[in-house]
Amino acid sequence: MQKILITGGAGFIGSHVAEYFCNRKLNVFCLVKKTTDLTYIEHLPVHIVYGDIRSLSSFVGLLKDMDSIIHIAGLVKDWGKYKDFYDTNVTGTLNVLKACEANGITNIIITGSISSYGEEDSKEVKTENSPFNSHYKYFFDSIFPCKMNYYRDTKAMCTKEALRYAQENNLNLTIIEPTWVYGEREFNTGFFTYLKTVKSKILFFPGSKRNKFNVIYAKDLARAYFLAFEKALKGINRIIVGNRENEQMDYIFSIFCNELGVTKPVNISWALIYPLGFILELIYTLFQLKSPPLLSRGRVNMFYDNIEFSTEKAKSLLSYSNEYSLQEGIKRTVNWYKKQHLI
Repeated sequence: MQKILITGGAGFIGSHVAEYFCNRKLNVFCLVKKTTDLTYIEHLPVHIVYGDIRSLSSFVGLLKDMDSIIHIAGLVKDWGKYKDFYDTNVTGTLNVLKACEANGITNIIITGSISSYGEEDSKEVKTENSPFNSHYKYFFDSIFPCKMNYYRDTKAMCTKEALRYAQENNLNLTIIEPTWVYGEREFNTGFFTYLKTVKSKILFFPGSKRNKFNVIYAKDLARAYFLAFEKALKGINRIIVGNRENEQMDYIFSIFCNELGVTKPVNISWALIYPLGFILELIYTLFQLKSPPLLSRGRVNMFYDNIEFSTEKAKSLLSYSNEYSLQEGIKRTVNWYKKQHLI
């Protein structure tokens, strides 16, 4: 049987991918750090491999005898130090590709991000042919950087570097670029934070009824990785993976509130809430607090910007479309949080 190594296999997306592959009786290895919580994969028939993608010398030998690599590990937050984002997302991804090349592994799947194309307010439905535009020019950004850009910019850099390295070394590289991911075990992409906040019966919250976004349920995303693995595409391919339709963000959050059994907070205008997000972000930055504020410039704007993506390439190359409806995926997600007594 092929040996498939999944980096970040115990994390939110990685654990769903590992579970999907195990359900198909594949031989799965999960690369994790020594300090990683294995709760979400300890019931799976996976082989645990300890290592750190940030160190090439300690990582390269771990890929010996592996047949396929699915690189999912990354730093996915909107708060932290730039060096940590760069070391994991850029250096770590390059180390994965270098280790693959050193071990003769030519078919590789890595995880990019739609944020590489930009998450500014735009009427354009973006595709894989859209230019890189990761850096959001926030108010005072030149002297007071928004840490959400640390994630966006390093994911764009890692994609550029991966494309360059794959081309120079004749690697077959597929870059899966998920839209906004929700599902069981999610704690960092925003939905869990939103649910905890509205559960407190807050009356007002940032939001608008005019902007659209694209989401994907974690189990659907896991199937997309499997299809990419099964297809073993040749050459270099970037593929945006998400639901068929871009939905109004207000509608998405209405479903979350309905499943939680709470009244959706009334939307506040951007002009009223943005100054508060700016002030909170500034205070947390000046005092170098490790946890993020509830609101920041990045978090506020995400509730108002129109950010649409096309998933036609995933349909044509991978024969992919989401199997779970938005309502079903959200219902499953909220029920999981409830069963875990997290909300």
